[in-house]
Amino acid sequence: MPVNRNRPDRWKADIARSVDMYNDWFIHFAPQAFKDSRAMATDEVVRTFETTHDLTAIDMELLRTRPYILPTLRMATCPPLAVDRLAGIAGVSNHLIKVMDKSGKLPTRMSWSDLNRDLAKVAELLRKMVDSDILVWLDEDRRPSSEERYRAATIIADRRCGAVANPIIRNAQEIRQLEAMENWLKDKGYSRLPSPDQQSYKNMAPATFGFRLNVPGEQGPGGRQVKLSVDAVVMPKTAPPESLPLLVEAKSAGDFTNVNKRRKEEATKMRQLRQSLGQDVQFILLLCGYFDSGYLGYEAAEGIDWVWEHRLDDLVEFGL
Repeated sequence: MPVNRNRPDRWKADIARSVDMYNDWFIHFAPQAFKDSRAMATDEVVRTFETTHDLTAIDMELLRTRPYILPTLRMATCPPLAVDRLAGIAGVSNHLIKVMDKSGKLPTRMSWSDLNRDLAKVAELLRKMVDSDILVWLDEDRRPSSEERYRAATIIADRRCGAVANPIIRNAQEIRQLEAMENWLKDKGYSRLPSPDQQSYKNMAPATFGFRLNVPGEQGPGGRQVKLSVDAVVMPKTAPPESLPLLVEAKSAGDFTNVNKRRKEEATKMRQLRQSLGQDVQFILLLCGYFDSGYLGYEAAEGIDWVWEHRLDDLVEFGL
């Protein structure tokens, strides 16, 4: 039975409470999440300085053996270079830059000659565009002081974190959402699956749950199966044998515009789950933040229900 998607009379009040809850968290905790990420990024930049002799040794061999340092090098130029812009200006494979930047590895299906040629072009461009205003020792051809090195590292780390600020905040909020859900479930007598190798949606015992489990979904006319990562999977206490668990996707947002760009993602996942697991699959959202009536109406029309984080007790109505 629907729990919230058929109650538009209380959407407005829930939206207001959810926005207030998100804003309170953002003011008190988001800055710390950003600071923690910046501290880790600073350490990574310092290690890159050590590897590159304070950015005086950027060449093809460096990029070939340590592709994971590319995000730092992109932020050490003036102006900082986005992935697509770096590939375009250097005249190299966009796929190469994306793989290096995202996974810290080199593409597996690229010839050795093409790889070396493109890496040489990237290294040359990075050397030309390095930001000597923050790397003040380069123009003076000297080693930096420890203060100069650390100052430059924090600036580059700020650039890295600034470029991915929204994902950092969203990830921290998702972790907090799942912690809140875990506390609620444990208070109700549920136990978390004990180890990663036992975390499967199949054959879950009643009153158990797991986070970020892979669930099969089907996509396309050929029924090609894909693995879908689901944030929380819960088997109700009273579930009969061979029942499907409740699937929960944690969603947070700091503005109304962004959620309406992303709202089709949940509908697509719901369709894939139904194709694979059947029409009776229960897939709901755990919401906190800026989700307006347009978003809620769209999800409701797709048959997707939700629980607000400020009212987790609604999970009881989903059989938990």
